[in-house]
Amino acid sequence: MSLMTDPERIPVIIGVGQCNDRPEDPQLGLDPPGLMAAALRLAEADAGCGNLLADLGSLAIVDQISFRHLGNLCDRVASAIGANPAVNYQSEAPHGDTPIRLLNEAANRIGAGEIRLAAVVGAEALRTAAGLAKLAAAQQGGQGEDKSYNAVRNVSTRRDPTYAQAHGLTAPVDVYPIYENAGRAAYGQTLAEAQAESGAIWAGMSEVAAANEGAWIRKAVSAQDILTPGPANRPLAFPYTKLTVANSSVNQGAGFIVASLAEARRRGIPDERLIYVGMGAAAKEDPSILRRDRYDRSSSMDTAIRRTLELNQMTVADFDHVELYSCFPCVPKMARRVIGWPVERPATVFGGLTFGGGPIANYMSHAVVSMAQRLRSGDGQTGFLFANGGYATDNHCIVVSRQPIAAAQFPQDFDYQAEADAARGPIPELEKDYTGPATVESYTVFHGRDGAPSSGVVIARTPAGKRTLCHIDVADAGLCAFFMDGAAEPVGTSGAIALEGERRVWMR
Repeated sequence: MSLMTDPERIPVIIGVGQCNDRPEDPQLGLDPPGLMAAALRLAEADAGCGNLLADLGSLAIVDQISFRHLGNLCDRVASAIGANPAVNYQSEAPHGDTPIRLLNEAANRIGAGEIRLAAVVGAEALRTAAGLAKLAAAQQGGQGEDKSYNAVRNVSTRRDPTYAQAHGLTAPVDVYPIYENAGRAAYGQTLAEAQAESGAIWAGMSEVAAANEGAWIRKAVSAQDILTPGPANRPLAFPYTKLTVANSSVNQGAGFIVASLAEARRRGIPDERLIYVGMGAAAKEDPSILRRDRYDRSSSMDTAIRRTLELNQMTVADFDHVELYSCFPCVPKMARRVIGWPVERPATVFGGLTFGGGPIANYMSHAVVSMAQRLRSGDGQTGFLFANGGYATDNHCIVVSRQPIAAAQFPQDFDYQAEADAARGPIPELEKDYTGPATVESYTVFHGRDGAPSSGVVIARTPAGKRTLCHIDVADAGLCAFFMDGAAEPVGTSGAIALEGERRVWMR
């Protein structure tokens, strides 16, 4: 019997679980390991075949940021669920692609005959962390900071040099607009057309979330409301508003259990409950956003998506549903153009990171849960899962199906980094102190909490093709209008960088 047909080596998802925690008193809120244990107990109950968790051969945990002081959670979670797995590990960092990588690793271990049962789980409790910080500050007579916001930014700032940070490119919410604006120009869209695409994708996600019991915000929102700035939807970094970015202020946990097909059958799990795991592919960009060849596409994203299709011998026509990672609109926009997914069809089964919820690195665990639930319901046969993390840095895709995937073979090498690197264009040399004529490669304008422009940045190219950064003087109303009113496309236009005091600023 070949490995492809040996049921001991075929990985299937047999149980899924996800939970939301909304305590009025933050002192009563679950912490991440509590949410993880709850999610895995739900996954065990979902499988419907008795005590699975005690028999786990592998437990993989998605790293979290909301309770960093707890450190590595492996032993804590294993003890909470009564498990003693031979393989018990936590991801090295909270990256958005992590749940899909851990799923792929679980499939590999089953395919290698190393284990029969594996679990993947993650959780964040940033809502509780922020509430506890405010409560502590109030007891001390001070004002609490937004711990969830600062936690997200502090994790992000470890990755880029101070040169980028000095120009405002600190956290993902600052950086992804660079891809958005470059992508719009490359696609030949006007600002209105690009915003309409964002609105259509996000409105569709809100509708999916509204129908999903596991989503955090269960209210459909119109494209107009998503795109229109206002007190409840303030602008963040042009052209993104609050309703177009990931909502990390959540308490959410999600996990799933993977078994060999033979183990699932030994435990009496009906075939109609099984979700077969297909093959995956992964690749990354350089951690520094200034060491990217371009900002309108990603060779690592292209490679991961294309290779996943080829490995599973599928095309977009084979997929009934997709989950295209949605921390910011530019990501599913890029991904759907690679895979060929129409804008009219939902790009999520969970609800997206704005409405489904954005529990930092664990979003895709919720996507796996929701994809399994959707396929089990009889709504389609096969789904495609695309995960992204960092600053459009990390990419991992995989396929799942109600039916066996003939092309799937495990264990497999899902690392396609060399291929992505070979496909990448030359990376421009960085010239930090340049002044003189230049061309806009991309840009964004940052906004304060009052909605007014607070600063801005241009990523520019010199006549020699080198890359440099400079500031946008937001006191210049005409310059702000040029970058944000859509009357003309700023990307590709010529100007100059001049020294004003200690700052290098863009001049038209």
